[in-house]
Amino acid sequence: MGGLWPVGGRVPDVGRIAVLRANALGDFIFVLPALEALRSAYPEAELVLLGAPWHAELLRDRPGPVDRVLVVPPAPGIRAADPAEPAPALAEFLDTARRERFDLALQLHGGGANSNPIVSGLGARVTAGLRAEDAPPLDRWIRYVYYQHEVLRYLEVAALVGAPATSILPSFPVTDADRAESLRALGPPTRPRVAVHPGATDTRRRWPAERFAEVARELAGDGYEVLVTGTPAERDLVDRVVAAAGVPVRPLVGTLSIGGLAACYADCVLLVANDTGPLHLAAAVGTATVGVYWVGNLINSGHPLRGRHRPIVSWTVRCPVCGVDCTRGLYPDRPGDGECPHRDSFVADVPVVEVVAAARELSGGARGVGGGEHHLPRLDVAFGDGGR
Repeated sequence: MGGLWPVGGRVPDVGRIAVLRANALGDFIFVLPALEALRSAYPEAELVLLGAPWHAELLRDRPGPVDRVLVVPPAPGIRAADPAEPAPALAEFLDTARRERFDLALQLHGGGANSNPIVSGLGARVTAGLRAEDAPPLDRWIRYVYYQHEVLRYLEVAALVGAPATSILPSFPVTDADRAESLRALGPPTRPRVAVHPGATDTRRRWPAERFAEVARELAGDGYEVLVTGTPAERDLVDRVVAAAGVPVRPLVGTLSIGGLAACYADCVLLVANDTGPLHLAAAVGTATVGVYWVGNLINSGHPLRGRHRPIVSWTVRCPVCGVDCTRGLYPDRPGDGECPHRDSFVADVPVVEVVAAARELSGGARGVGGGEHHLPRLDVAFGDGGR
């Protein structure tokens, strides 16, 4: 036994470890504690992340548990191709990877239907990971169950190979180069900064832009410089927030690398965002957060602490368009349970007043406004009054 759960036997004579995790920013943040556990358990081993090109760029010369990134080619269920990216065949990649002579290979990527064959194909002495019902087994595996917090999910996998948790909180290092990049883009602050991030890849996780604009307006009125961050694909969304705010706020779209964005958030008092990668990045650099969550996603990705983090929850479980119950996996025998083709927001019912109250409670207000005077509604009251 060890730590929070049973720990399997440590693999002897491990010189090189492969970890498959090739998806998006938030997904990478969630796996950081498992990588730290592996580093602690196997301090002399080289830890190689099988990731995407952006992982290689982000982690180059960055302190942390990962020694090197090996870019895995685009493949179904693994990752999509980046624009203009050459796509070597998966067989060619595996042939090259086998020459690395990995001692240990872990699948920290998902249910395993697509990823377990890749991990098995690395030729490692011992493989470990997750296994859904349609996935082939690895040497050591744990059942993939959809509703589980992502951090704990991957820590359980690390524990299979004798790597107990050293922390359950992701931590991302900000470097001097990150800070210099952020300073070049933004200049020194003239007053405390807060940020809002209205985007999310899945539109069902997006709170309406007009609601973010109301929050930005309130925080600007409290004396903050308000940044509105977004990816290049989210430029129109950021522009909508800026226009609707009705007060000076500062758009920040496609200006910073991920490292530079981490430094930007580290210098902010607070980030208000949807449940998306930048929200989890901000928390990992120590910034207070207010996150707008669909209740199912809260189970999988909500920050476990409340001293500096507030998830504001929508209890909507049925598609606003067709009424299909989208609580994936909770009721497998219920007809119509699961996915539907619509992508309307599941979090549009979250009230602005609740988000603003949480933001002020955590930030204290740039001019002392907000302090301890604003309190979140009790969950039972919010549930009853909102009809959710």
